[in-house]
Amino acid sequence: MRWKRTIQLLDVHAEGEIGRVAIGGVPKIPGETVADQLTWLNTDPKGQELRRFLCLEPRGAPIGSVNLLLPARHADADAAFIILQPDQAHASSGSNSICVTTALLEAGIVEMKEPETVVTLETAAGLVRAVATCRDGRCEKVKLTMVPSFVHELDVILQTPLWGPIRLDLCYGGIFYALVDVDQIGLTIEKANAAELVKAGMVLKDLINKQHTVVHPEIPAISGVAYVMFRETEPDGTVRTCTTMWPGRADRSPCGTGNSANLAALHARGQVKVGDVFRSRSIIGTQFEVGLAKETEIAGRMAIVPTISGRGFTFGLHQVALDPFDPLADGFAMTDVWGPSAGEI
Repeated sequence: MRWKRTIQLLDVHAEGEIGRVAIGGVPKIPGETVADQLTWLNTDPKGQELRRFLCLEPRGAPIGSVNLLLPARHADADAAFIILQPDQAHASSGSNSICVTTALLEAGIVEMKEPETVVTLETAAGLVRAVATCRDGRCEKVKLTMVPSFVHELDVILQTPLWGPIRLDLCYGGIFYALVDVDQIGLTIEKANAAELVKAGMVLKDLINKQHTVVHPEIPAISGVAYVMFRETEPDGTVRTCTTMWPGRADRSPCGTGNSANLAALHARGQVKVGDVFRSRSIIGTQFEVGLAKETEIAGRMAIVPTISGRGFTFGLHQVALDPFDPLADGFAMTDVWGPSAGEI
């Protein structure tokens, strides 16, 4: 073969959300810390080239993420990873942490021990502790202790041309979210409404980032609202979510970082306490368990440590390659499949 680059990907999903894990062929990513590596991927042309190679057509697809496995920098970590999506590299993700843990154990990169294996993951947002329930060589369930989450601002009023004033919470759960009660846009969270929810999410995200600046007080590489997550509470107390992702799709999982951000908002309002556990349901009906492990502080502000529990499943193994004569080496996206914002890629 005349390929100039090959990367091996293990296909994994967490409660329906695809998080492929690059387990071989990952090039060296410059940077002293994982946060530095995140910045390089998002700012250096070679970093952006790698993201486009893996995430855009013809090698990629609009659904899911690609997780770059990296050597750990922290002495306590078993592995590091960064999440690649069509728009940029991201610092943290609950569903992708479940996918990476499942991949590390079932591929034998980290030794699996039954009935439990503890895996420490290093992300640009900090360390994530994963406790995997294992049986018969399979990772059955993963419980994550996430990075500290906090409120940036509650009850922000955003003026919109389509829905009038929208009330939302700006919170951090490993990345920054705008949390919006879905009834404000006249929709409910169900599969039939996915396209309309995504359109609304893209509009709101653009407006929010034009009007509000959010930066992590200790990790400057993490800034800007990454996603709009719509939420509603079902009669049994389950929190139903739909996280909308650029350029135009809905997270298939209940969303780990989004639920972490929402937990910070619930805690700030006195609606949850340490030790509480509840269910979160995705737009396709899959579930995470969300818990509040403890209270803490980040840069002098109140924060909480969430836990997220869910399942990961491997479903394939493949290799992507770059033909040096391929005129579409830089990748592309089309609005017919990727959504209206794909025209910006």
